[in-house]
Amino acid sequence: MKVLVQVVFWVAAVGSVTSSIYCGMVLAAAARFGLRKRREQSAVADFLPPVSMLKPLHGTETGMERNIASFFEQEYPGEWELLFCARQETDEGLKLAQVVGQRYPQVNARYMTCGEPTPKFHNAKVYSLAKMDSVAKSDLYVTSDADVRVEKDYLLRMVQTLKDPRIGLASCIYLGTAHENGGFASQLDAVGKSVEMSSGVLVADMLEGTKFALGATMAVRKKSFQDVGGFDELGQFYADDFVIGNRLAEQGTGVRMATYIIRLMVQDSPFWLSFRNQLRWMQSTRRSRPWGHLGSGLTFAMPFGLLGLIWGLLSGHAALGVVWLMAMVLNRWLQAGAILGVLGDPDILYNAMIYPLRDLLGWVLWVGSYGGDNFYYRGKIYKLKDGGRVESPE
Repeated sequence: MKVLVQVVFWVAAVGSVTSSIYCGMVLAAAARFGLRKRREQSAVADFLPPVSMLKPLHGTETGMERNIASFFEQEYPGEWELLFCARQETDEGLKLAQVVGQRYPQVNARYMTCGEPTPKFHNAKVYSLAKMDSVAKSDLYVTSDADVRVEKDYLLRMVQTLKDPRIGLASCIYLGTAHENGGFASQLDAVGKSVEMSSGVLVADMLEGTKFALGATMAVRKKSFQDVGGFDELGQFYADDFVIGNRLAEQGTGVRMATYIIRLMVQDSPFWLSFRNQLRWMQSTRRSRPWGHLGSGLTFAMPFGLLGLIWGLLSGHAALGVVWLMAMVLNRWLQAGAILGVLGDPDILYNAMIYPLRDLLGWVLWVGSYGGDNFYYRGKIYKLKDGGRVESPE
């Protein structure tokens, strides 16, 4: 028993130290990002090239009409077009985009289909992008997912990131947002997307620069897709965004994390479905960057706080165990407050308060990511391979 208590103590101690160091790094990275955000948003937006916005669609979801409308409402002085692509003309998302588009006749919008992905395209989103790439009028693209919602200056600000010809791609972090009256599971998912994801991104950018991309939205040159092997190559990966950003960085092409903040709308799903969707992303991250994912297990705080509490109860130092746990709760509150503050979250107090629970859930998902390589997506079972490639569904 004594040996067990000592093991619990040392595991809790090491994890608490590493997670506290990480929290300090997050605070520094958030402050750094906030300063850059203030500087770039005050700069004159005078880069106004022709640009094509590419938006793959597949079905509909809550709030999607408002998401789509926010792209029609862009205030961009230059020439721009808005392209939508779904697999079939009967796709509900494509039909919704056409209905919304009727309210904005001044916008040059086009709607197209690409058919079902070929066997080599396990990533249907990339298959849609390939179709839009073949008809887009501009050489500069701004891509976005269907669950993204933006403000009217989004296109203008994202395009500025490509003003430097040495930059081949820029993506941005996002504020996860649960829909009004969304359940607690969606709220935990949303705050995880805001804090956990953004923390890792900003720390990585601070330490070594950006060597990846976030696919929720990207400002990217047409040439950049060609430079990494083309759409046929990217279509074999689940995390195509990571692959294109990582390969461009390895080639010496500039990859940036923009300071513009988008909203990523999180669906109100049952806990089991929300868990499965988040686990899928964890599995993808494990395959895309295995060593970094392994090390991220030491960035969580709440599991080690709970171990500290268990140590206190087992060793007869219950009060110290409670203090240990509360110190880790404070650790996560500080991290969440710093990130949500720089993201401009209007519900910062509530989301920061619940983040310790999301941190614990994040650790459970991290552990679960090592449980297998099969994942469920849109009615099919896929298998992840080394490097993030995807095998054919069963």
